[in-house]
Amino acid sequence: MTYPRYKLLINRTTFYKVPFVEVPLSNTDKYVTYEVGKSRLDLISYKYYNDPNYGWLILQSNPSVGALEYNIKDKTILRVPYPLENAIQGYESNIRKYDKLYGLK
Repeated sequence: MTYPRYKLLINRTTFYKVPFVEVPLSNTDKYVTYEVGKSRLDLISYKYYNDPNYGWLILQSNPSVGALEYNIKDKTILRVPYPLENAIQGYESNIRKYDKLYGLK
């Protein structure tokens, strides 16, 4: 089942904006060369996670490319946080830290 990435950002009455938080580096991370017209984040996600729904996590892990896939330049090296479970745990931990420091708004 795909991870519900907004679960920490929703309560019964309020939706919070998604803050930028770092996905921690790991020595097990994978690196791929993005090829415009050939690569797609859903395909990269499927290759490494067996699930096409983690393009957002790959973007979150590569803040220098921006927030939209079509802005990724040809031959850009992308970090794919790996394994998925560790990346999700790091993401959640940093969301919680962000909330403690700044609050979710």
